[in-house]
Amino acid sequence: MSDPDKSGNKPAPAETEVSPEAAAAIGKARRSAGVAMGIMLLGFMAIGVAVVYRLMRDAPPPTIAASVSVPQGSEVISSLTVDGTIQVTYRAGGAVMLAVFDSKTGELRQSTEIAAQ
Repeated sequence: MSDPDKSGNKPAPAETEVSPEAAAAIGKARRSAGVAMGIMLLGFMAIGVAVVYRLMRDAPPPTIAASVSVPQGSEVISSLTVDGTIQVTYRAGGAVMLAVFDSKTGELRQSTEIAAQ
């Protein structure tokens, strides 16, 4: 390839200058394109948020054991699910117990007596 500076194919100075009206029109077009791109970007972000929301909302709930077993004759004081466990507080005889069960299988993981001091 030849160097355009040596071949004499330089544009005339009058061709490279832009009139003030043309510069204003170019600036207006650039701003308009920037606004349109910003609106389009916000639209894509809204679609992404909607898709993620739908995927999370329609996810199946975690499985929880159908039942857990505490000793017969016990009085259940409270129960709750926390971090994949079912925690049951019950009174058996004169003792208050905390039993921690696996929430998927209902299997007893740990049992602790709660005593007052």
